[in-house]
Amino acid sequence: MELEFFGAAGEVTGSCHLLRVAGRQVLLDCGLVQGGRDGPLRNRAEFPFPAAAVDAVILSHAHVDHCGRLPLLVKRGYRGPIYTNPACRDLLPILLRDTAGLALREAERAQRRRGLEGGDAGDGDDPALEPIFDLEDVERTLGLVRAVPYDTWHDLFPGLALRQHDAGHILGSASVELRLREGDVERTLVFSGDLGRYGSPILRDPHRFEGADAVVMESTYGDRAHRDRDATIAELGGIIAAAARGQGNIVVPAFAVGRSQDILYLLATHFEAWQLRHWQVFLDSPMAIEASAVYWRHAESYDAEALRLRQGFGALPPLDNLHFCRTADESRAINEYRSHAFVIAGSGMCNGGRVLHHLRHNLGRPECHVVITGFQAAGTLGRALVDRAPFVRIHGMPVRVEAQVHTLGGLSAHGDRAALTGVGDFLIGLGVEQPGEFGGIARLEPENPGRIGIGIDFFGRIRQFRIHGNHFTGCRCMHIGRRLDRFDDAAGLVLADVAAHRRRCAPSWSRRTSRSTCPSGTRFASRRTRGPARSSCPVR
Repeated sequence: MELEFFGAAGEVTGSCHLLRVAGRQVLLDCGLVQGGRDGPLRNRAEFPFPAAAVDAVILSHAHVDHCGRLPLLVKRGYRGPIYTNPACRDLLPILLRDTAGLALREAERAQRRRGLEGGDAGDGDDPALEPIFDLEDVERTLGLVRAVPYDTWHDLFPGLALRQHDAGHILGSASVELRLREGDVERTLVFSGDLGRYGSPILRDPHRFEGADAVVMESTYGDRAHRDRDATIAELGGIIAAAARGQGNIVVPAFAVGRSQDILYLLATHFEAWQLRHWQVFLDSPMAIEASAVYWRHAESYDAEALRLRQGFGALPPLDNLHFCRTADESRAINEYRSHAFVIAGSGMCNGGRVLHHLRHNLGRPECHVVITGFQAAGTLGRALVDRAPFVRIHGMPVRVEAQVHTLGGLSAHGDRAALTGVGDFLIGLGVEQPGEFGGIARLEPENPGRIGIGIDFFGRIRQFRIHGNHFTGCRCMHIGRRLDRFDDAAGLVLADVAAHRRRCAPSWSRRTSRSTCPSGTRFASRRTRGPARSSCPVR
């Protein structure tokens, strides 16, 4: 039983993890890398495993940093099933079709820059002149999706069973529980994808687990606490009041799935208190409009408060002054408003989409406000705004930042330190830092004595941080040990396993293969298949 990491290691995007069990290979997520100058090149790179050799894919949720390379996987030969839950299945076409459209437009811009016309590919040596995948690849991908309800065991094949639980992050987000078996050995692995917050609007709280052998969990905010939600809501109300006094607009870059629906929910529930009747609210994202309809259909994922509100009106949300902007002309018309326009537009990290046009028209106006409501990856325009850059570039042109930029961390859909430690009493801290600023899970440890913190460094090696004061670097190819139900048993077990492995393991390397084997018979896969390469079982 092995688990290997090919994305979201020491960063927040590109979730992609390969599980080997019972002679099969199962991919956990297959997401796009977002942000950074090398993002497009990394997305186009060959997978570090043969796509056709993967037996199944398990998808945690429909955000593109978790699902966005699925059509590329299919384009390169994958033909197996893609397992997820019904709500995620319904959101997936919206996200993937939009991503294919963006890829096509990016390729067309690259062609124009090269002086080409029409759809002529031109120089075949430049992959940027072709979209990473197209709508045909997306449709083939959607045909492979298999929906499995929450809280129901499903046998994928002999040796692997799947059960999904609500992760409370976005609609259709799941924490995946996997029951593994090889011969007489049985193990339980939990993979979280992204975890939501307790008490968030609309969705149910994340599921709490009772036990597992290993947990692969996100740690984006594992080293900090979000601002109190009530205080954050009060701050948003204050921003609206300040913008009204200054006769300005409010631009909210928001993820089309999750954050847009949460913001509309808050506007609906505080409509009178925030005097929103004087405003025009624009949802300027065809994808967010479609996603909102999916949210409305899946009331089984609502928490009790949202269910009560849903029963009181016929559509979500009940805003008389809400405008759905589906066309480009409707989007452009928003910029005629000089004040009292509340614009929710994609994308959430400002790395594309219609929000760029609204930022270009409003960033230079000090009476306007930009509200950042989620994590901004390094290298994105959103991160530059959060870092208070005096100038940013939009569509290749410099734009001076005069508008007031607000970061509302309390609206994040990612769990913070308290939420991550609430997933289960049995293990939190024994986990692999999946997305996140490096060390997030490790920083959970001081407040949770005796709990284990494992993270992944940027190169994909698992790193053990503190176990009762001990430090070591382990193997990137993680082995799933016996069940850990108690903290005091966990530390000694893991350290003993690693010490024993170091004594008997002297990995060898063959340039002709991407796999090395230690004398104990344990296999380790390498990230590199050519040139001078190191084993990915470093005992350094």
